[in-house]
Amino acid sequence: MPLIVWRESADPNVYEAARTSRLFNGVIPPRYPVAIAFAKSEQDIVDAINTAIQKDHRVSVRAGGHSYAAWSLRSDALLLDLGQYVEMELDEESGIVRASPGVTGEQLNAYLSAKARAFSVGHCPDVALGGFLLGGGMGWNSNNWGWACESIVAIDLVTASGELIRADVCNNADLFWAARGGGPAFPGVVTRFHLQTRQAPKVTRSSVYIYPAEHYTTAFNWILKVLQTTVFQNICVKAELTCQIASSVDQLVEITAVGSYKEGVQDACLTIILLAFGDDEHAVGDILQKADQSRPAGLLSRSFSEETSIHRELESKYKAYPIGQRYKVDNVFLNNDTDVAELLRPAFTTLPTRQSLALWSSMRPRSTRSLTDMALSVQSDHYFALYAIWENEADEVENGAWVAGVMNQVQRQAAGAYLGEHDFKARAARLWGSQQYERLVAIKRKWDPSNRICGCLGLEELD
Repeated sequence: MPLIVWRESADPNVYEAARTSRLFNGVIPPRYPVAIAFAKSEQDIVDAINTAIQKDHRVSVRAGGHSYAAWSLRSDALLLDLGQYVEMELDEESGIVRASPGVTGEQLNAYLSAKARAFSVGHCPDVALGGFLLGGGMGWNSNNWGWACESIVAIDLVTASGELIRADVCNNADLFWAARGGGPAFPGVVTRFHLQTRQAPKVTRSSVYIYPAEHYTTAFNWILKVLQTTVFQNICVKAELTCQIASSVDQLVEITAVGSYKEGVQDACLTIILLAFGDDEHAVGDILQKADQSRPAGLLSRSFSEETSIHRELESKYKAYPIGQRYKVDNVFLNNDTDVAELLRPAFTTLPTRQSLALWSSMRPRSTRSLTDMALSVQSDHYFALYAIWENEADEVENGAWVAGVMNQVQRQAAGAYLGEHDFKARAARLWGSQQYERLVAIKRKWDPSNRICGCLGLEELD
């Protein structure tokens, strides 16, 4: 039986620590679970759900606590905290790793790297697998390797009735479908993911270009044009191959642009990052060189083809996304024909605080291929996310208004939004295709007729 901290009987300080200490966002909603259960094993999860059934409480789940909207905090529900349930085991013959939902991306990456294997973990190191994979999994190099949830081959779960079962393509296939992109609407609690890993790239290099605000348009349009060159179109073909055979091939590149403030520079800057993966050092260097040759003038700084690793990139995110700061976050997938640089100019150049960030990421070539039959059903060539970050509670209204103002303009060119960084209560968005939404509703009703498992707060049919 797991340790359970009950609201009515626990010391108030102990209860509040249990409620909030593992939340990433410093903006904490005034929602108070009836209890917090700390699971350390699969059996603890079974016992916690059966306790909730016996006492007629709903169940909410927290794997890593990285949800900006704090989905796990639900009033009067039993909050099942999985942060202490950390297990990993790799079958080296099949390359399938079994991992519990409390495992973080940083932990899984370290475990697999030691065995020369790789998986597309979340971009922030403390993002746990539970919410990340259920939400679809936009991870490192996912524009080439595919959505992380596409690498799920099976899940073990406890149903809303307390039964421990497995779901895969042959068994309980509807739950397997819902686990890949259903997010909080998934009508059970995953106890273990079975994930197909791939051969780790032998070479990882990065090129980073920082431009001042006055060169924003030129620099942004440069990287958009780079994506259309013959060299990068060829990468799309190779990326399709690597998704099919789950092994590494030469020169796969993840391209992002970040709006942020830099030390010693008054205005927000544009940082363009090319992260290249491959097995041949010369081939990886060559693809970065071809992009570098066409870079526009006006740079503040440049680093070219520097040796790196996913571990190093994960470490850098601790500074970019500090734990416990106050966040207001939103995102969209932009229509493919959008004038991206012009549309995103206000977001990238008018950031409200020096900690805030704007992010654009190319989703090509994954976005050019049809999606697997799964709940995840929205994508486009362009992903945009906005992170207002601040320290003082008094600044919440101002920062929230800035995010809302930017998104009011940007969403006019939206194809949808990424579930993993969306707040259902803040803004309506297309998170699934219409058919997938209806199927998800039906699956939730079938497997959780008593509505035991808390779902998507703000979406009536899926909550």
